[in-house]
Amino acid sequence: MGMNQTPSGERIHIGFFGKRNAGKSSLVNAVTGQELAIVSEVRGTTTDPVYKSMELLPLGPVVIIDTPGMDDEGELGLKRVGKSRQVLNKTDIAVLVVDAAEGKGPEEDEMIRLFEKKEIPYLVAYNKADLIEVVSVLPPRSLLVSAATGQGIHELKEQMARLTSAEGNGRKLVSDLLKPSDLVVLVVPIDKAAPKGRLILPQQQVIRDCLDIGANAVICREDELPRVLGALKEEPAMVITDSQVFPLVDRLTPPSIFLTSFSILFARYKGKLKQACQGAYALDSLEDGDRILISEGCTHHRQCGDIGTEKLPNWIREYTGKKPEFTFTSGTEFPENLVGYRLVVHCGGCMLNEREMRFRLRSAADQGIPMTNYGILIAYMKGILKRSIAGLKKN
Repeated sequence: MGMNQTPSGERIHIGFFGKRNAGKSSLVNAVTGQELAIVSEVRGTTTDPVYKSMELLPLGPVVIIDTPGMDDEGELGLKRVGKSRQVLNKTDIAVLVVDAAEGKGPEEDEMIRLFEKKEIPYLVAYNKADLIEVVSVLPPRSLLVSAATGQGIHELKEQMARLTSAEGNGRKLVSDLLKPSDLVVLVVPIDKAAPKGRLILPQQQVIRDCLDIGANAVICREDELPRVLGALKEEPAMVITDSQVFPLVDRLTPPSIFLTSFSILFARYKGKLKQACQGAYALDSLEDGDRILISEGCTHHRQCGDIGTEKLPNWIREYTGKKPEFTFTSGTEFPENLVGYRLVVHCGGCMLNEREMRFRLRSAADQGIPMTNYGILIAYMKGILKRSIAGLKKN
């Protein structure tokens, strides 16, 4: 990702769905003005979802997703259809592409039912309009387009933009907790797991959100915090720390200063803070052999001392005195079936868009599985959860 590029998790995800040879890939290319998807007369050319981050006017930063045909056949075809349905979990806006000459059938009706069940705003684009002579009255949310001639492409983008505007929820990462000119101290450990020469995404996003409100961010390592606090002419409005050094920063930060973590801010921003806090309490009833899923939204090379695979399991064993079994997933490998797990511990989800993060939380809640996140669990185990959420607006 380039330094000035909007993170994928902050982009509107637009999924294109439809049967094989409805012209999904051609329409994606027409909408984006780029050859993003391979186009062929052979049915089923798109075999896996194709993701592309880009700027698309008048929508702004988006992720375009071209999916395999939902009528794919055979054992492999069914797996492809399954992948297309998984895309729905992260889709903010859906475009159902229908061959205008064939019209809508049972497969398209089933997709519309899925859109509505998952509360995904959608449009139905009747493609290949240049090949039909008689135009019948279109149902609501529908329009005629032609990837070949460009007919209706501008209108399609305008309608997607209107749906995008309706989707916005106005959530803020931290700026709604601050006033212009407030001082914020960010504690950023530099260890062997830290990316060389740059900050990790949650730190970047918090800094940007502070800038948007006109707050002043001061950045230091954990061992520099006492000197920084002493050098400031006024108390900061907030100290935000990396979860890994939470206990030390708690001891170094005066009780009069609100303290929280990047991960807890993300639990409020993209998830449900109340659910995550309640999930942490499940530790107190943990038994030997209970299964715990630790899941990260991104994929990265695991290193010695990795927080997800090493530090968290060790802290959980130390806190509970029990010997649970741990399963680890990353990226898109989040199981929809969570039966058998006693607890799910998730990262802050900075690489996931809000819809996918909320889908994961809802899946856990629907199946009665407690779910929390790294920062909240660490704060609870270290006895500082109450302090770290005291100044937050709960959702």
